[in-house]
Amino acid sequence: MADTFRKDPEAISRLTPEQYRITQQCGTEPAFRNAYWDNKEPGIYVDVVSGEPLFASVSKYDSHSGWPSFTAAIEPGNVIERTDTTHGMIRTEVRSAHGDSHLGHVFPDGPPQEGGLRYCINSAALRFIPLEDLEREGYGAHRALFEPATDTGSAS
Repeated sequence: MADTFRKDPEAISRLTPEQYRITQQCGTEPAFRNAYWDNKEPGIYVDVVSGEPLFASVSKYDSHSGWPSFTAAIEPGNVIERTDTTHGMIRTEVRSAHGDSHLGHVFPDGPPQEGGLRYCINSAALRFIPLEDLEREGYGAHRALFEPATDTGSAS
């Protein structure tokens, strides 16, 4: 799958100035003034540059931060972490593994029952794929994230 997703110069040339500033220059968009902070539709979020799947609405929650927040990545190998010491702080930056896009940061203040992490992500780094479009867009394998778990245990 790694060969499918990559940093493509053509994709970068199609970015809006805001998407370029966020993903290629490690920018941050304004809180509460971005596309997905309050999106409640089912679907997945992919890297705007490479298309690699990053997060799903099933792990999205309202952190009251003004940015889309998630408790976990869809495929942990698609999200890499780096130490970020800019702005006089020590934070953990998250980037897409194949597109090398700056996504945002991860903090240890997420819901404890969901692992305690808060992936605070810039909307401009993401493209949302609605649940009903997953197959058409080539992400049909991720439909399983939205299906109820089946109990395979036997009743006594």
